[in-house]
Amino acid sequence: MAPATQRNERRTSVDDIFDYLHEEILTLRLRPGDKISEADIAAQFGVSRQPVRDAFSRLATLNLLLIRPQRATEVKRFSTHEIVKSRFVRAAVEQEVLRRAANLCDADGAAQLEAELAAQEQVIQDGHAEAFGALDYAFHKVLCAIAQVDFAFEVIMAEKSKVDRLCILSLSKGDRLPDLLADHRDIADAVKSHDPERAVASGMRHLSRLDRTIEQISVTNANYFEPEDVRDT
Repeated sequence: MAPATQRNERRTSVDDIFDYLHEEILTLRLRPGDKISEADIAAQFGVSRQPVRDAFSRLATLNLLLIRPQRATEVKRFSTHEIVKSRFVRAAVEQEVLRRAANLCDADGAAQLEAELAAQEQVIQDGHAEAFGALDYAFHKVLCAIAQVDFAFEVIMAEKSKVDRLCILSLSKGDRLPDLLADHRDIADAVKSHDPERAVASGMRHLSRLDRTIEQISVTNANYFEPEDVRDT
């Protein structure tokens, strides 16, 4: 993806550089452990180093870059500790969202869930695995709206973004998409049936899908993880 040559006047070069690198990292075109040069990015965008430093700082705040004085900046490797913490927070929030959604779901909410499921089914049929991630976000956003806690989606989105790179690796395995769709179907059916405990159980099973991906990647791509996280094999 080449940097945009025409920029919106309201945007800054920091925004452009941040967005470009953010997408490169989340789509794994820049992989964990890859080194990136401040000077190279500045030359690519035709700017001084300062906006690059500012963009790097924003990415470091999101735990996507590791900046070390007098050493090369690199794409942050996965941290098992951070993954566990993120999953714990998300599970706690989603359980409450699903309980509330199951109690509050009406005909409009049910229709929205069906529309999201239809969109997911279509991208699977079309073989567009890369589009499933955005639809996954949309599905969880609808659940928060049904639960009347739209603000909860901000928490879910923040925690989900911390493991999005792992999700990309998982979604690259096209055969897993039907399982994820089936999970979403189970969640939606439980919510529409006003069965909060079934909704929670289905939601937690859905979250656990990433466990197998983490296990596999820690073995096949140990260099993607922080050194202290690498498992003995």
